[in-house]
Order: sequence, then structure tokens, then C-alpha cells
Amino acid sequence: MNTPAPQPPATMTGVFLPGDGTVDLRQTPVPRPGPGQVLLRTRASGVCGSDIHYIYNGHIGEGGAAYRGVVAGHEPAGGVVETGPGCHRLRPGDRVAVYHISGCGQCEECSRGYFIGCTSEQRAAYGWQRDGGHAPYLLADENTCVPLPEPLTFVDGAFIACGIGTVYEALTRIAVSGADRLLVTGLGPVGAAAALVARALGVQTVHGAEVVPERREWARSLGLFDEVLDSADAPLEEITRLTGGTGVEAAVDCSGHPAARALALKALRVRGRLALVGEGGQMTLDVSDDVLHKQVTISGSWVTSVHGMTRLAELLARQGLHPERLVTDRFPQEEAGRAYQTASGRAAGKVCLVFD
Repeated sequence: MNTPAPQPPATMTGVFLPGDGTVDLRQTPVPRPGPGQVLLRTRASGVCGSDIHYIYNGHIGEGGAAYRGVVAGHEPAGGVVETGPGCHRLRPGDRVAVYHISGCGQCEECSRGYFIGCTSEQRAAYGWQRDGGHAPYLLADENTCVPLPEPLTFVDGAFIACGIGTVYEALTRIAVSGADRLLVTGLGPVGAAAALVARALGVQTVHGAEVVPERREWARSLGLFDEVLDSADAPLEEITRLTGGTGVEAAVDCSGHPAARALALKALRVRGRLALVGEGGQMTLDVSDDVLHKQVTISGSWVTSVHGMTRLAELLARQGLHPERLVTDRFPQEEAGRAYQTASGRAAGKVCLVFD
């Protein structure tokens, strides 16, 4: 005789971000799934740099950039415990990562699986406009759930949901391969993820550049980079030397810093390709010398699609690669305040909340 699955409690503790550099733990109801929705038991939920910049340190913006006082966390992974009417793909017990935007489902971007680009008023980001993953249970739309194949862990899945998916999209957009040498500028969690994904896509040589000493040391310890350069110490000359004077075939900027973007562009060889991932800031370039005469391609890339995230999870599982190795700090939910302090300080790698 099968033992029925335990019913979720009526209430739970959720992490909320008042916007003044603090974390608030509050009791909130455990939701029940409606049509097309699933209830997840959260097992891991990442802390993203955008959470720090746009919410933890103060609310800004309107629409997609506005925090609506919901449970925080847009990088969740967990197990399905209950499904609502109309759910046909998932069932209780399935392991999933969650794409962090729920779109209208009708516009062109949604039809492509790029819910991030949805401009409808119905668009809602987990952890920004609807409750996110920093709580034991999460109500998710079934069409935002990506199967998490074995042997990937829930912490792997939490990182796939944003940082890894972002660089996967960027690197596939500039079509990196084993024929390329890659430069990554900005070696935080996303920059390190770029090296991990590049290796999975066949790139044999990956160089990195970073200005923060602690992050350079951490990046070197990962064994993903052939060289880790100090961005403040003539890195362009060193890249030129390392490539025999030609420059790299591909580069990706994960920093959002003008100087790092300029380095990534100038380090390209003729017909090189550059992907811009880091948010914010400006970019100054000499159009003739840096772009036209070298015939380079510059691609902007914003997150990924549900399809891209699914393909990425399959790729990582096939190759036995674990984004979890880029997580340097883990905290239980009751220590969410420490987690955000760590992430907003000088943590080299990824910070993640983990749930029993």
C-alpha cells in the first residue's frame, strides 16, 4: 500500500528584502497550485548580483526592475510536490530548475521561450514581482520549469537558472568551438561560468582578466583558465603575447565595466566575435579601428530561453559538469542575512541558500 505524500504546511518562512541592506524573515502562506501551476519543495535558491544591486541595496525602476515586496530569490531549484489542473508534463517527484521569468505566453518573445523579453503587463519575475525561491515552497508555472537530469544536483540547478544560462546563450550566439581561443573579462561567478560552459562547448584555450585580487586567486584555483590576468596590469599586451600577436577569436565580457569591455574588444583578432553579458555602464569604441577594419561581430545577449536552459542542463549532465563547484558559500534559510552580506561583500564565487 502506497503511503500518501505528506501535505505541505499552511504557512512557511519567506525571505523578504526591505531594500535597506537588510533581510527580513516573515511568515507567509504556503500557496496551492492553480491551472497550469506546480508547487515545488525548494531545495536550493541562489543569490544573484542583480538581487544585490537592485533590491538589497535599494529599490529602483519600474516594471521588470521593480521589486513588489514578494519572497525574494529568482534562482530556485526543487522537487514537484503537487500539480494543478491542466498540468501534463510534470508530476510529483520530478526534479526541476525554474526559469526566472513568467511571461504572457502569447507574444513573439514568449513563443520563442524568451520570457525575459516579454513586454506584457502579465510578465512577472520570480523574486521580483511574484514570490521567489527563498522559501521552503514555491508556486511555479509549469512552462517555466526545466527538468533537472541526473546526476545534476539542486545547487547545480539553481545556478543553471540564471548565471550559467546567461553565458551559455552568449557563447552559443557567437558560436564558440574548439577552433577558438576565448577571453573572459570579469571573473565573478558568471565569468567563471563562462569558462566552464566554454570548455563544455569544446573551447581548448580560455584566458581571463579580473581586477579584484581575491577573484583572480579563486579563478586560478578552479583550473578552468589557462591564464588569469590582472586587468590593471597591461592585460592587452599580455593577450597579444599569449596569442602570438593575433588576438583571440572570441571574447565575452561579464563585468559591465567600460575598461573590461574595451579590453575584450581590442583583444579580438580580425573577424573576432564579442558577446556582452555584464549589465550597466557604458562602452566607448573606435568604430573604424576596433570594429569596421577588423570586421568584428559584437553581440548583446540577455539571459537565455527555456529551450536554451533545457539544452544546457542536458549538456552539463552528459559531460558530468557541475556548476555547484562555483558555489563558495552556502547558508541555511535562517542565515539569509549572512548570505546577502557575504554576496554583497567580496565573495569570490556564488552564494546559495540550501533547504533540507
